[in-house]
Amino acid sequence: MIIRIVKMTFQIEKINEFKTIFNESKHLIRNMEGCSHLELLNDVNETNIYFTYSYWESETDLNTYRNSDVFAKVWSQTKVLFSAKPEAWSVEQKVVL
Repeated sequence: MIIRIVKMTFQIEKINEFKTIFNESKHLIRNMEGCSHLELLNDVNETNIYFTYSYWESETDLNTYRNSDVFAKVWSQTKVLFSAKPEAWSVEQKVVL
């Protein structure tokens, strides 16, 4: 399983616009082949920093999503709201505590 973490820093005045985009598209992302979990996190101290945290069955499933029309639409709407370059990591869980 691949865990995908994406850090996004938004223009403060664009946060509500982002939340609307996320809420309108989260079901589409969750229904993509291989996606078993999706959540949105907000930094405790920097209220304009958000993270998406998603589980994918394989890197192939993640890449299929990243090359999909769903991703193209969501990302094109979201990236214009950033105040800093987004960061992303694909990680694997090695130990469950």
